[in-house]
Amino acid sequence: MSVGEREAFLAGVRLGVLSVSESDGDRAPVAVPMWYSYEPGGELYFITGAKSRKAELIREAGRVTLCVHNDDPPYRYVSVEGPVTAVDEPVGETERADLAHRYLGPDLGDRYLGSTTGEGLALFRVRPEHWSSADFGKRGE
Repeated sequence: MSVGEREAFLAGVRLGVLSVSESDGDRAPVAVPMWYSYEPGGELYFITGAKSRKAELIREAGRVTLCVHNDDPPYRYVSVEGPVTAVDEPVGETERADLAHRYLGPDLGDRYLGSTTGEGLALFRVRPEHWSSADFGKRGE
């Protein structure tokens, strides 16, 4: 994929799989599905429990990998790895609402926001530094 194609793909509404290394090296990386937000040329962000094992590992490692893909042929994926540039605690309501509306739409997003609180959450910002991508529909071109 070109730079523009991979950035547009990452900016699309897809679940990402976030991976972060275990600190002791005795286990494989933690990999979990995540809601995230990304604007081309900028940083990405995601929200998770501030005291979760995942958040602890992210703070220790200082960097993460996020991989997104499409479910239908021709298959495509984008994987980015980079440093955590900021951790926001508490999470701002704007970012929380943006993610809920991005993934659930306005009505269901508002219902989700009304039934949850932002307490105990942390927002992690990541600068994409290393990119890997493929568009299997372009094979043979």
